[in-house]
Amino acid sequence: MNELKRKLDENCVRIIKISQKALFEFIYEKFIEKQEDYLDVDSLEVSNIFDINFEHGEFVFCAFKSEDAYGGMRQLPKGIDLQRLMANIPDTTLTMFSADRYKEYTIDELVELSR
Repeated sequence: MNELKRKLDENCVRIIKISQKALFEFIYEKFIEKQEDYLDVDSLEVSNIFDINFEHGEFVFCAFKSEDAYGGMRQLPKGIDLQRLMANIPDTTLTMFSADRYKEYTIDELVELSR
């Protein structure tokens, strides 16, 4: 883009204020944009799902293989409850700048952790 940036006057401060909902939407969109880096996946081969616990300020983002062995579309199994997962698993990282930010679970483990 060759758009000209508007100069900021020294007597002005530009501010963006967003709601909690908009903040989590921004985080989710950023995760989709960067999922290849954050989760070591090919974004063309995965589907993702997320959930938010506004009360505790927690966010969970999951990527899983989008097609089964026969080329059919997959969904996260119904036995997996993201709200319960957030309550039952520890944070996977202290910072998104860490090389080991994610943890991999089997579907069976996630179903068990959703109970």
